[in-house]
Amino acid sequence: MRSLWGGWLDLLKREETGEALALWRICMGLVLIFALLLPLRAGAISVIWLPIEHGGYLKLEHSSWMMELLGGPTPGRVYGALVIGLVAAVALVVGIWSRIAAFIGLQAFLALAWINPHTGGSYDVLISNALWLLVLAKSDATWSLQARLREGRWSSAALVSSWPRYLVILQLVIMYTSTGWQKISVYWVPGGDFSALYYIMQQPTWQRGDLSWVAHVYPLTQLITAVVWFWETLGAPLLIGFYWARYRGERAGRLGRWLLKVRFRAVFVLIGLPMHLVIALCMEVGPFSWASMAYYAALLHPDELKRLWVWLRPRDPALSPMDG
Repeated sequence: MRSLWGGWLDLLKREETGEALALWRICMGLVLIFALLLPLRAGAISVIWLPIEHGGYLKLEHSSWMMELLGGPTPGRVYGALVIGLVAAVALVVGIWSRIAAFIGLQAFLALAWINPHTGGSYDVLISNALWLLVLAKSDATWSLQARLREGRWSSAALVSSWPRYLVILQLVIMYTSTGWQKISVYWVPGGDFSALYYIMQQPTWQRGDLSWVAHVYPLTQLITAVVWFWETLGAPLLIGFYWARYRGERAGRLGRWLLKVRFRAVFVLIGLPMHLVIALCMEVGPFSWASMAYYAALLHPDELKRLWVWLRPRDPALSPMDG
């Protein structure tokens, strides 16, 4: 037991360069911009976030604590919070004072999201958790205006703590595992008819367009339903096992060595990313899919991310993409 705790403590003390955290910071900044602009683009801000006397659709008995502290939601305060949130999101994308920007962006986002509890979704918590983690993380060490001002270039080899990236991965695992367990019903689990995905895609409130064609591939939706449930319920916890096995190396045990051998992380990503892309393309679920996919940036170690960059942009066109 002492050896196990020592291993975890050693893991938390590790440092790495900041590319993975920087990519995640940029992705979450873009997600925050998207989440704030979505109701503005739809012309729905006055309807959903303002009381009846200011053009809203219902009488708001309670607002977010910040709005209440400021005197309640009025057009000036609501649009003011929106502008502040957007400025903070842009600061995250370019990488300047990122911890402060994440905190301000979080408060502005929550001030708006909690005005009307009927207009949010699970993605509110996902975005909020991400912004809190960005408050803890030194995410502007590289690929940032902060690095440009500090060292005269956009990239930097400065080291940052690894544990914020591990927390991002843990958040991803918790999200999927809890979602999987909440889907224990005859429509999802073995023994049922695996009809959940088909019925979800027939909900008019979520459809981007006519999805009646899904009826012609019903067996395929059953297969995908089964895969998604097993992937969330069993696959997400095994992702922790993969990273622990990679840390332990030869001492990982039989299961850990198997996870490394089958490249379990790659399998996990190859299921997760297409799933979220299909959701984003076929259904109106707000920023949920984009926020979920943003978390995937933390799955790569900075060294892997740098090798991927070399693979995508080889310096010498004559070189193979895998050289170097």
